[in-house]
This record gives sequence, structure tokens and C-alpha cells, in this order.
Amino acid sequence: MVTARLIERRFHNVPGKLRVSELFFDVPVDYSKPADGSIRLFARSARHTLAQTEKDDRQLPWLVYLTGGPGFGCQQPQDYPWIRSVLDKGYQVSNVCFSHCCLDERKVLFLDQRGTGMSSTITAATLAPKGNAFKQAEYLQHFRADSIVRDCEAIRQYLTADYPEDIRKWSILGQSFGGFCAVTYLSKSPEGLKEVFIAGGLPPLVRGPDPVYQRTYFKVEERNKAYYAKFPEDAERVKKILGHLKSKKVRLPSDGTLTPRRFQQLGIFLGMHGGLDTIHDIVLRSINDLDVFGFLTRPTLSIIDSYGGFDNHIIYAVLHEAIYCQGQTSQWSAGRIRGVLPRFQLDEHQSQVFFTGEMVTF
Repeated sequence: MVTARLIERRFHNVPGKLRVSELFFDVPVDYSKPADGSIRLFARSARHTLAQTEKDDRQLPWLVYLTGGPGFGCQQPQDYPWIRSVLDKGYQVSNVCFSHCCLDERKVLFLDQRGTGMSSTITAATLAPKGNAFKQAEYLQHFRADSIVRDCEAIRQYLTADYPEDIRKWSILGQSFGGFCAVTYLSKSPEGLKEVFIAGGLPPLVRGPDPVYQRTYFKVEERNKAYYAKFPEDAERVKKILGHLKSKKVRLPSDGTLTPRRFQQLGIFLGMHGGLDTIHDIVLRSINDLDVFGFLTRPTLSIIDSYGGFDNHIIYAVLHEAIYCQGQTSQWSAGRIRGVLPRFQLDEHQSQVFFTGEMVTF
């Protein structure tokens, strides 16, 4: 069993809220070949600011939060609305009580999964030195759920080294892709777990991603119909915007290109609270720019830039479909399926052009 090597640990208080520890660890890139190199992991732990002895703090049971993605790091602990409830009342998220414990009986660990956040983040610049596309893909094989679970176990070995054996196991809460990681954890290292909570991230029983995206497109089509029913005037606006993007090369503030397909990807908001209004606001701003100036202004482009694209989350683009694969490649499933669905084609002669949803399409 590999134990993570602690590189640095610093403490600070969030006034009136939390005692936060910032931790850096080194772990192997490839656990089957630990001598071949290491990567740096980052995590934050959080507990109440109540005065405790060093020993009491060290002996507190752990809850590990695994965030969604793949490809996204954690926020700061105080930015999660549920953190106080977890620390105050036990594992309570929304109105669902998972277990009971007393005040300050837990510490919560927020791990930036490898390749995300401050855990040796994967970007175009950090991936390029690995070599050609084949070498890069080979390297990215080490950033899947199985390696994330090995990271968790390596960190658990370090953080609970001085714990009594009966409390060395920890609890995990997996959200979205974090739920996929939680199921992988149960499959590969159940001996490290006391209990597992999954929030909206249970892997489907499929061998590949096609059935997932076939159903996803069906649901996205429903949401598009709801969008155009609420904002019927946007049907012509969207087509005009797409026509402009087809005829002009529009640069984003991040130096990317706003293509028609990228604008279509704003449909990821169709599945979010208030998402219909978010898309409408972008469409309204865009059409106003075109009507008044004949081009999209920087404020509008900045809003679009902040919402879309994979530049800061390359793992999401490259490995998103892979989480559904069982011994096969996805062959860009979402893009293939979109190709046979007329309503999602960029055809300005249609009455409505549909947005895509939470999927990777190019």
C-alpha cells in the first residue's frame, strides 16, 4: 500500500466559520510503476474553528468530498453551502439526513482530483511536453477514476497513520463524476471506506456511451422546446447569430474562436436552475450587438467566454465520454449521434436550431 508523501501543510481561519488546512502531497503518476515519477496533489481540509487540542484534531473522523467533472477542482470549503450542516449536524445535505453525530465530530477533506485545480493541472501547455498525441493520450490514462481512488487511499494512509484502527476508515461523498469515483472506490478499495454517499452520480449499466447520449439528446430536445416556448422570438435571433458566426471569424477574449458549434454548446445551461433565462440573456445581448454595431462586443464575448469552452478543463473534453466506456473507445459518441438528429444541425432553414446539452461536441 502506497502512502502519500506530505510536502507542505499550512493552516488558516476563515473568520467565524472554519479552520482550513492546505495540504500538498506527492504520489506516483502510475501506481503500477511508482519509481517512474510522481505528481503533486492539493487538498484542503475544514473543521470548525472551535478550540481543540492537536490530538483531538488529529483524531477526528474524515469525510472526503469528491467533486463532479471529470476535470474540475474543488471550490474553497467556505463556498459550499452544505459545509456547516455537515460539520454541525452530521452528514446532512439539503433535507436528507444520512447519519447522526455531534458538533465538530468530523473533518471534511476537499481533494482536487489529479489533473484538476492545483493537483498537477492538465492544460495544453502542461500536456505538450509529454510528446505527440499518442504519448499524451497514454499519459492521460493515469487521470481516470481508478487512479483517483488510489490517490485517496494513499492520502488516507497518511492522514490516519496515528488513528486507532477502528476509525481509520473514512466516509466519502461523491457528486456527479465524484459518484463514479465513489463506485470505483467501492469496487477497488472497499476496505478503506466506512460509508459512501452519492449525489447524482451513479454510473449507468452500459458498455459504452451511445445509450447515454441517445437519452441525453431526447431530454435536451425537451428542454429546447421549453426554451423556445418561453422565448419564441429567439428562434430567428439564434439563426441570425449562427449565420454571423458562420460568415465571420469571431475571436474571444481568451484568444479562442467563437464558432457556431461553440455557441450551440451554451445549451449546457438547459439543465441548470434558471438556465433558460441565462441562454436568453446571451441571445438577447448578442442580437442587440449585431443590430446596433454589426458585430459582437467584448462584454458579450466575455460572458460567452466565461461560460463555454474546454480550455481550462481539458480532462472534461478528453475523458468525459471515457467514463462510460468498458474496454472500448467512445469514437466521440455525442458528435456521432448529433450527426443523425436533424434538429441539432446548424441549418438556418429550420424553424428552430436546437442547442446541445452536457456533452462534448466539436
